[in-house]
Amino acid sequence: MKQYAIYIGLKDAVSHEQRFDTEKYQSILKNVCRSYHTPFSVHIVEGGYFHDDGTYVDETTLVLTVLDAEPEKVREIAGDLCAFFRQESVMVTESDAEVFFVRETLGK
Repeated sequence: MKQYAIYIGLKDAVSHEQRFDTEKYQSILKNVCRSYHTPFSVHIVEGGYFHDDGTYVDETTLVLTVLDAEPEKVREIAGDLCAFFRQESVMVTESDAEVFFVRETLGK
């Protein structure tokens, strides 16, 4: 099974400022994933990015994890998020994953 991670910075590509609060970006991201009928998880991390012009920014980044999706769907999601979040680019990583689910209940 493949695991994809899409890294989306939250600072605008032109102004280098975060335009909205992080929760607003999370809401947009969740709506995009729902529209693609894609299960996901999201993490908030801090990172840095060098723009094509050499400008460096520290920024909050959302990491979207998607399992077992078609690569083309992952590219479409990444493209939508890049455009919606006004990013120069978003980074996508792909790795093999072994996945299992644990189900357990407590008594009746």
